Amino acid sequence: MSTSARKSSKKRQRFNLSRWLIDLTPNFFDSTLEKVGIKHFKWLILLLLVISIPLIITPLEVWQQGAIAVFLILLSQLVLGAEEQESSTEVGQYYHLFMVWLSLVTTMRYLYYRLSYTLNFDGWVNSLACLTLLGAELYAIFTLVLAYFQTLKIKERKPVDISTIPQDEWFDVDIYIPTYNEDVEIVRKTALAALACDYAPGKKKVYVLDDGRPEKYQKDDPRYETFRVRREELQQMCKELGCIHMGRDNNDHAKAGNINTAFHKTGGDLVLILDCDHVPSRQFLLHTVGFFYDPKVSFVQTPHWFYNPDPFERNLLTDGKIPVGNELFYKVLQKGNDFWNASFFCGSAAVIRKTHALEVGGIAVETVTEDCHTALRLHSKGYKSVYYDKIMVAGLAPDTFSAYVGQQVRWARGMAQILRLENPLFNPKLNLNFAQRICYLSATSHFLYGYPRLVYAIIPTLFLLFGVNPIQGLGLETLAYALPHILLSLATNHIIYKHVRFSFWNEIFEFVMSFQAGWVTLLALINPKMGSFNVTDKGINVTKRTFDWASMRGLIIVTLLVVSSLLAVPYWLLLRPEDTEAVLVNTLWSGFNLILLSAALLVGFEQPQIRTAHRLQRQLPVVISSEEQTIMGETINISETGALISLESWSNLPDEVQVEVMGDFDARVLMTARVVRVTPVNETETHLGVDFVNVTRTQMDDLSLVMYSDVKEWYSQNRENADKPIASLGFLATSITRSLRELKPTTTKKIRKQVHTTAQLYWDGHFFSGVATELGITGLRLELDSKKSLSNDDRLLGKKDLETMQHVKPLVGLLLTQGENASPTRFVAEINIVEEERGKVAIELTFPEKFRNRQSPKIKQFLRNNSGDNFNKNSVAA
Repeated sequence: MSTSARKSSKKRQRFNLSRWLIDLTPNFFDSTLEKVGIKHFKWLILLLLVISIPLIITPLEVWQQGAIAVFLILLSQLVLGAEEQESSTEVGQYYHLFMVWLSLVTTMRYLYYRLSYTLNFDGWVNSLACLTLLGAELYAIFTLVLAYFQTLKIKERKPVDISTIPQDEWFDVDIYIPTYNEDVEIVRKTALAALACDYAPGKKKVYVLDDGRPEKYQKDDPRYETFRVRREELQQMCKELGCIHMGRDNNDHAKAGNINTAFHKTGGDLVLILDCDHVPSRQFLLHTVGFFYDPKVSFVQTPHWFYNPDPFERNLLTDGKIPVGNELFYKVLQKGNDFWNASFFCGSAAVIRKTHALEVGGIAVETVTEDCHTALRLHSKGYKSVYYDKIMVAGLAPDTFSAYVGQQVRWARGMAQILRLENPLFNPKLNLNFAQRICYLSATSHFLYGYPRLVYAIIPTLFLLFGVNPIQGLGLETLAYALPHILLSLATNHIIYKHVRFSFWNEIFEFVMSFQAGWVTLLALINPKMGSFNVTDKGINVTKRTFDWASMRGLIIVTLLVVSSLLAVPYWLLLRPEDTEAVLVNTLWSGFNLILLSAALLVGFEQPQIRTAHRLQRQLPVVISSEEQTIMGETINISETGALISLESWSNLPDEVQVEVMGDFDARVLMTARVVRVTPVNETETHLGVDFVNVTRTQMDDLSLVMYSDVKEWYSQNRENADKPIASLGFLATSITRSLRELKPTTTKKIRKQVHTTAQLYWDGHFFSGVATELGITGLRLELDSKKSLSNDDRLLGKKDLETMQHVKPLVGLLLTQGENASPTRFVAEINIVEEERGKVAIELTFPEKFRNRQSPKIKQFLRNNSGDNFNKNSVAA
């Protein structure tokens, strides 16, 4: 048989085996469950545990365990292949359940082996290292099991339609926008969108809860004046927009206290809580309020989504290819929690029933993660929660790494406080079922990852640098047990996480915060009342590259230890050849850690923000109008300062046009835009870059509604690219090449309409004839016929004249003529650039801004009367 034939045969065999798994396995599960009934399902689980015990504890020779390891890894890949081919979500869940069982068996077998054969208590140093590593591994296995339980079943919800209910029977809804010191422009966007939310007339009120009290400071304190001015601006904004400004006479309990005060002052049945940078889409209330017609529902939570790159995206230059940190939580874990009626309230982008909240004392104030703490109390009362997975807010992620650290530290402290104060697993005062206790235990113990993550980095360096050996007999035998445990857990998580968390990125997130999370959780467990609520800074513009030494110094020390340990490897191989297996394992371990640590350090290497405003990748219909033509297009991306527009045809446009942008529903905005870049893509498509100019307050508000509010579905709702482990590791390994490359802003070019207009330049008392070949609102290009003037004295433009024009950039007079018999029109322009080639002189001129109102109408008239027959797409692209 030929080689190609053998390959074809193997491919058919793999395909047939995959089809067998797809076609027969689900039917087997279905028929079995139908026969035993759900009430006997627990006996099936017990039987599965009994069957698993021999698989966990049966001893094998090294070669036998190695063969089993290879078989399990190949089986996991076969199941992954079958799951990826399966279109049915229900069938895919069977594969996930099977992989959970298989992963748990291999993990327990590895743990049994570790506890039985590899603990090294030879000396107190080895003993301490052994127990430290074992503790880290037990924590990792503990969190793995909890995560498997959380995600056994993913719950998908559809909104409850309220259109059939008479509008006078709809709930009254109050929208709270708590704010402390954020920029008023940020609050304005959220307030505008809140007012634009579709709902029954008279059934919705918007409140700006202003906690920025100037009277908190002495009048000679600069902060007093800052907060006084900000409060006046907020009050004026609320009056202008039609929302209600509400303050209080203290700042007790920060955001939680602010909301609790408002609870007693407003009359709505339901409250939509929005962080002041969380701009809601207009559908928000229509998609969430319907769930509350079940009287047991206390709150409905929706995902948090950020339209700007977080420090991981920006500093590692991922270009949106890698899922951001919170996608795992909002796309998988929250839906898993929802199945167990244990989804969490996340403080914003959520609607809460006020009577239920007041029943548990309002928003919890004992911890700095008041949202999760409040949800725990509501669940303990027997109420229901709903997680609805539709992105309906656009928020701002922390712009700097230090701001990100501050946010994560608050979450870590708060979750550890809940773990310490409430003890969700064993506290008999909490009326939670077993599943809810497990979900809350998983959430509150999550941020304890700090020290275990550091242990994994330090342990192999201790062996290579000092000979400290926490694992007895470390070598190929240990790998035969460890690799199936590691690789099968990765494969199992791949099934459910493949679109939301790529391989090895969890390690990056944990390394970055390991020191801060480890320290703050330790302090919170010792003293849960320590720490206060801090507001995350938003809207910061990073202008240059900097490294956050203060946040990264601990990780730098660990990285230097890892590098030093790798330098010691040759000495081990030369002087202790009998330890070659242990040395090689620790070398591979340290090399892997070095890749992760290097990428983690680069997160603290702040990259500058090239654009003045964040771009949204939204495809919106656009109408571009100039004096004589109208063109349809679509935005590729858009920001508050400009847009990139796709056009299906070449058009000879002037440099200033009218652009109308339309949202997904009926919002629209008409703006003046300056064309700064035209790029040919192919023979039928052109990309047009524009900057919005002379934007009025009304236009900016309308643009904000089009961009953030008038949205059917945000583009991050469903991520199509899936995890590829090898590619993911390669991407991390090459992070340094991306982070150190020079970042350049997109260059702009003078874009003007191609014309052929007779012109005369007035210079030093003489007229020089020429032709204007390009004309726009901002300037023109003039090509002189000759250096000789039109006057009788044969005045010539000399070298000194051209140098004066180039360096002095004087104002000059221009005469432009629209036709042979037309009278010339006068203009004043400023010389910008003078070019001379082969005796021909070309001059770039700009129209002064101070003459704009007087000259613009005349320029537009010229643009209308010039058909632009000389337009050449290649000249524009140059």
